[in-house]
Amino acid sequence: MDRDGGRRATAPPAARARRLLAHALANLLVLVAMLSMILPGSAMAADTVREVTALVDAGRFDEAQARIGERLADPQSPAPIRRALAFERERMRRIRLDFPHDAAEVMARLRREIPDLRPGEFAAWDASGALEHLLIDGERRYFARAVSNLFRVNAEAAARRAQPRGGGSGPMETLNAHHAEVRDAAKAEGRVHVAPRRIRVVQSLIVDADAVPAGEPLSAWIPYPRAIPGQQEDIRLLGTTPEAHVLAPEATLQRTVHMSRVAVAGEPTEFSVEYEMTVRGQYHAIDPERVVATEADAGLAPFLAERAPHIVFTDELRRFSQQVVGDESNPYRIARRLFAAVDRIPWASAREYSTISNISDYALRTGHADCGQQTLLLMSLLRLNGIPTRWQSGMVYSDGDYDNLHDWGWMYLAPYGWVPMDVTSGLLDSDDEDLRWFYLGGLDAYRIAFNDDYSQPLFPPKRHFRSETVDSQRGEVEWQGGNLYFDQWDYRFSAQVLGPDPDAR
Repeated sequence: MDRDGGRRATAPPAARARRLLAHALANLLVLVAMLSMILPGSAMAADTVREVTALVDAGRFDEAQARIGERLADPQSPAPIRRALAFERERMRRIRLDFPHDAAEVMARLRREIPDLRPGEFAAWDASGALEHLLIDGERRYFARAVSNLFRVNAEAAARRAQPRGGGSGPMETLNAHHAEVRDAAKAEGRVHVAPRRIRVVQSLIVDADAVPAGEPLSAWIPYPRAIPGQQEDIRLLGTTPEAHVLAPEATLQRTVHMSRVAVAGEPTEFSVEYEMTVRGQYHAIDPERVVATEADAGLAPFLAERAPHIVFTDELRRFSQQVVGDESNPYRIARRLFAAVDRIPWASAREYSTISNISDYALRTGHADCGQQTLLLMSLLRLNGIPTRWQSGMVYSDGDYDNLHDWGWMYLAPYGWVPMDVTSGLLDSDDEDLRWFYLGGLDAYRIAFNDDYSQPLFPPKRHFRSETVDSQRGEVEWQGGNLYFDQWDYRFSAQVLGPDPDAR
């Protein structure tokens, strides 16, 4: 499922925010650790960053602001430390955007859905965490989508809703003919990549009027796919607005088209890109009896390792893994157990990822998660159990008018190699085991991969903080005065399926 819950159509501008610089913070802390060996006082500075991060996570914003002010006032503070602390200040601002409501506002919104709401019900759901909130300097602040998420994660609340609504799932999250098409074609043709779709895509980024002073140049990055043999190929750029652009090299793991344009007073500033490509579904018929443990391989080592801040083998993660895996030793059966366990975590709209200091831990502790959170949690669990994993993300679409952001991943199973996994699409409702487990080894042909890793640098490099530090799906925009966050611009995406023939035009 999507991470933003369709927020383009429903969310106010101040709530269109998602995830930014926790990964940048981790990189900076690595630099700090190196600096601590060569620069006087830098170890103390690193401790300050860790302390401030913990204060922000605990909602003690006033204390965090004071510590940031003290350290930034010191001209001897190393540049990486100053940048990390500046991000923590920005992170607090973004958290406030994501948590705009007090209890009275949430109760009023809830009463619109449950007119006879009882005070005891609100208190119980609040105490259980089903109404997502933070304590910020002692004040209870609620997530912008706390009410809509309540009905996703709490069956009792959903049953009390005056007008029950559907879940809003994407077309591929329910068993349909395309899943069988991919599976059957793969078996009949004796190959993995099948069921092609030729598509035409238009994606735009629109900066609000007067977001920057007139005459100031704006720089925008719009996601653009890279060729992946078998999965997505024959990518043809049809045009950009403005016409001048820089296309990132094919090897860029978070590939984009970069454009610049001068802001005009009173007018939105729009950037867009149009292209065609062929996407194929894929299906790997995995025999558990053939799967063996991954041998030591330097090329796979990075995909087995922890990668702070979002892939960390915490004590809680280890306990959860032990409960789920038990004494199973077959890598594929371990993967099945963990896939099913993470799939059972209810889906809910997400906070901006830039506001979360450890996403996989957040998904495990919070009790609900969106696609990227579920994917990072599953990646962490599989790595912990000796199964290499990597990230992929982009957009999903349909033959109709549905499209959304989406994240999924890959795992390495010997002797099959890399096979896909989409734990958010999850287990399909089928008595056919192949189709039930379709998304553990298979993918549909209704997705574009923009990113073959997370938290990777853009090309050309961005000077200011990114609005999104994990993914690159909506885009990025900045000017000389700084980054423009999600509350200052919007994006549009459309994918037209031209036909099943890769040569369709």
